[in-house]
Formats: sequence, C-alpha cells, structure tokens
Amino acid sequence: MYFYNLIKNLSDEKEILLFVDMDGVIASYDAGKPLVFSNKRPLKENIAKIESVSKLPNVELRLLSICRKDFQIKEKNIWLDTYAPFFNKDNRVIISKESLPENISSSDIKLNYLRDIQTNKQIVLLDDDNSIINSILKNAKNIIVLQDSELID
Repeated sequence: MYFYNLIKNLSDEKEILLFVDMDGVIASYDAGKPLVFSNKRPLKENIAKIESVSKLPNVELRLLSICRKDFQIKEKNIWLDTYAPFFNKDNRVIISKESLPENISSSDIKLNYLRDIQTNKQIVLLDDDNSIINSILKNAKNIIVLQDSELID
C-alpha cells in the first residue's frame, strides 16, 4: 500500500510518467545466470502493485529496460505479454546495447533517454540498479527516482 499511496500523492499534484525497470523489479535477475528471459521468474507482488498504480487517473505507465542483444527485445516483450500485459506495447521502451557505442553504460542510456523526453508531466523512475539511480539523482534533478524497495510494505 505504501507504493500505491506514494504514487497517488504524487499524481494528485501533477500528471505522472512512471517508468519501471524490468530486470530486478518485475522479473527476477541473477547476474550469474544466462540471460534467457523466458526463464525469468515474475515478481508477482511487485507486478500487482505496479498494475494497481497504473489504474490511477493521472499515471501513465511505461517500461524502460535495457538488454545486451537485439534479439532479447522480442524475448522481453513475450515475457511482458505473459506476465505483465498491462504494460501497453506502445509504452515499452527496451533498448539494446548491441547497436550502441561499446563503452556506453546502462546509467548513461537511461539518463539520456529520460532527459530527452519533452513533457509537462512529472517523470518518475522505479529501478533497482544503484548506479542508474545515483546517476539520475546527480544529473537530472527534475526526475523523481524510486528504489525498488519502495514496493515493499
């Protein structure tokens, strides 16, 4: 209920663009295991909380996820269709590192993507990666950043 109330209070003040990371937030993530997304365990409680927030009138839900290879975009979309279909297909942003410069970090990819959005809505990012969270907090003061632990009551 904490996360729901937090987003509701924010959305009472201003329309929200809520970006949710996938790996580690709604799908299990184990850095030591192969990246086969069809095998990722859905984090059902987190998914349910995010789905309930997506129904708030001033909240537009989006997914912002990064993968290593282009073919993984399709895998992630199949996983989302199965476990979290409330993420509208048009609002899923899955960026592959395969076609980007070799040395660009996930932090820079997400930071650049979010900073380039032109909107009057309040941008909120829900992520589990501390390097991404710290980078956005430091370099994009207008974006509200929430750690995945905010989902825990």
